[in-house]
Amino acid sequence: MYKYKHALALYPYFRDSTSIVGLFPPTGIEYIATSMKDLVGKVTLLDLRHEKEFQDINNLRDFVKKEIDLLCISIIWSYGFKEICELISKLPNEIPIVVGGYKATEEVEYLFERCPNIDVIVRGEGEETIKEFVKGVPYKDIHGISYRENGNIVHNKNRPLTDVNTIPFPDRSLRRIIYHFVSHGIKITNLTFDTILTTRGCPYKCKFCTFSLNPLGQKREYIERSLESVIEELKTISADIVLFSDDNFFTNPKRSEKLCDLIIENNIKKRFIVQTRIEITRQPQLLEKAEKAGFKLFLVGIESPHDRILKQIQKGFTQQKIREAFKVFNKYNFYIHGYFIYGNIGETEDEMVYIAEFAKDLKLDSITFQKLRIEKYSPLTELVAKIPGYHYDELGGPLYSDQYTLEKLKKIRDRIKFSFYNMRQIKNIIKKAYKIGLLTTPDFILFLLSLPKLIFKMIRREIQKKKGFAFIRS
Repeated sequence: MYKYKHALALYPYFRDSTSIVGLFPPTGIEYIATSMKDLVGKVTLLDLRHEKEFQDINNLRDFVKKEIDLLCISIIWSYGFKEICELISKLPNEIPIVVGGYKATEEVEYLFERCPNIDVIVRGEGEETIKEFVKGVPYKDIHGISYRENGNIVHNKNRPLTDVNTIPFPDRSLRRIIYHFVSHGIKITNLTFDTILTTRGCPYKCKFCTFSLNPLGQKREYIERSLESVIEELKTISADIVLFSDDNFFTNPKRSEKLCDLIIENNIKKRFIVQTRIEITRQPQLLEKAEKAGFKLFLVGIESPHDRILKQIQKGFTQQKIREAFKVFNKYNFYIHGYFIYGNIGETEDEMVYIAEFAKDLKLDSITFQKLRIEKYSPLTELVAKIPGYHYDELGGPLYSDQYTLEKLKKIRDRIKFSFYNMRQIKNIIKKAYKIGLLTTPDFILFLLSLPKLIFKMIRREIQKKKGFAFIRS
């Protein structure tokens, strides 16, 4: 007999922080739903970005009252945080509410104060914690939770990190919708999209990055799932395009090569996206295998063109090494997207704007550039504290200075963007995506048809931003 008959796993975001966030499945809450599905009578998974009926709080509240006896909510991002707190506070207080996720772990005290109907907050990774909760283990015996008791907040010990090979991969049959490529709210192709995680943690020690730390400061050492499990999961994925969301897919080249072999042997026909570092170019035989296995798009962390800054953030390579690596990358039929950071400590405007020129020199197909952010437990917090004139308003927020205010950094961002993304570059992007098979002919046609509407919407957003308006939904 189950303690809970019907659990709702809720992803509460109903607007996107960027133009493409909507294409990503809510993997965190999917792991939680899968972990508890055999321990409750029924699990319903709701992604409010795509469930317009339930974006109405009255409809959501009525559904919870009628159907649900356990509500699990994932709060991951800072954007929309206050809106989500408002939503939670309006949900029925007679039903147990369990909240977890990265942002929830950071904001335990605030959430309990703001949302008096929250019963339990799961801190850190929650797959094992939710199992114990739904089994009815007494709160005092569950590591990794905070809860209310006699008017006080009790914080139990942190839960040790779990072996990734004991965590079941997401059950995609729980989904109610199919994820497509969208941009600015427009479906630009019929291609479906999914993600898979084959490792957790990262062995590198870049100063700007805290991906290997959870919000409790626990370091997730690099650990690999068995390849048999990865292939088993890939066989359950129907999507056309799959992102390997590992911090660096090629950390262990021998393992990566074996996985490419298994993808080919098992006739798994997908278009794969991976995150990687430039060191992969030292393995040409692996790049050849990846190309044969269907790897199309490489997301490469470059961060800066400048040796001084690369050294400052302990990236582990130089500008010359980057240039050498891209001479190798450009021999293959890969679409290469580069990540950069601007607004680094001591970086001048000319150095920031040079990102666009450098990216073109490397023949990058596209780029993303973000302001340097100061995260909790980041080694950069100590460095910033020693340098006068630099500020950040909150942990996880962007760094700025007396010389380069947030408003000034926005203008620099626009200079970088419009220096790189001209009509010629957009034409090259379309041509490259079609050439390497990232877009097939039907996808390509739909993409071209969507371009006028997409461009119009992008222009309209930029105009509205300049006028001070905010879009609530795409």
